Amino acid sequence: MHRFDRRSILLGLALTPLGAAADQAWAQEYPQRPVRVIVPYAAGGASDIVARLVTSYMAKELGQMFVDNRGGGASITGTQAIATSQPDGYTVGVIDTAFTINPGLFGARLPYNTQNDFALVSLFARSSLVLVVPASLPVNGLQDLVALARAKPGTVTMASAGLGTAIHLACEQFRQAAGIETIHVPYRGGGPSIIDLLAGKVDFTFGTIPAILEHVRSGQLKALGITTGGVDVLPGVPTMAESGLPNVDAAAEFGMIAPARIPEPIMTRLSTVAQNVLQMPELRRRMTEIGFEAVGMAPKEYSAHIEGEIAKWTRVIAAGNIKAE
Repeated sequence: MHRFDRRSILLGLALTPLGAAADQAWAQEYPQRPVRVIVPYAAGGASDIVARLVTSYMAKELGQMFVDNRGGGASITGTQAIATSQPDGYTVGVIDTAFTINPGLFGARLPYNTQNDFALVSLFARSSLVLVVPASLPVNGLQDLVALARAKPGTVTMASAGLGTAIHLACEQFRQAAGIETIHVPYRGGGPSIIDLLAGKVDFTFGTIPAILEHVRSGQLKALGITTGGVDVLPGVPTMAESGLPNVDAAAEFGMIAPARIPEPIMTRLSTVAQNVLQMPELRRRMTEIGFEAVGMAPKEYSAHIEGEIAKWTRVIAAGNIKAE
């Protein structure tokens, strides 16, 4: 019996290098068929645009990758499809800020565990959010808006793309940091909220660069502050930190994830290819043109970043007593 155990151990030790070599060979041969990229939104939105752009460059190295749009349920439907896919590298996903908001918003009602059921491949892109007001609102800076809200508590209206969305949480983060009382006006999407903002029916919102840029340039909207850094296409607009609110750091973020337990060599290959293409000048230029900053993060760094974002948005949701509908 003892001799059998010893022989088994020796055999296992002997095979370990062969197993590692097989894993490396497997990674070099991957992929042998098209890779499906699930986007938990309908086609045409920001997540879809970023996914198609970045994976078109990744496909030059990996072979064919195709986008599978699975919209619905505040991105939960598509995200669950990623979690329950075979962890073989042939199904991955591209997620946005909702991925880090939903744990605090839905809690145990989520059909997956955000921190256990996924492998974090790389952060693709980030877009600063811009606080904008209609041209008719008598404010010229961020502190003017804060002063107006403090002078008339509970009357200033903040528009969002819907309850619990990234735009809503950005507005709420600003409201909490500034210590003001406002009225939340949720819309069914960012487009309708911008239309009413332009008409002066609501007082402020946050928007991505693509959503607000032309309105700011035309003078219909005033940009009062940028969340995470200066933006070349909006020169002279201060950051939130420069205006005295450094804790307002909401941003639209987009990254690639995979089901948990994906083989490490495949994970490494995917992440390496993603990080490499995100350093390409042509892709970075194209990202900038549509209002995004190309990032690229290694899995451990991205995982730590996601954990920090989940904790941050959970605090904001709890402090604002925000409940999912």
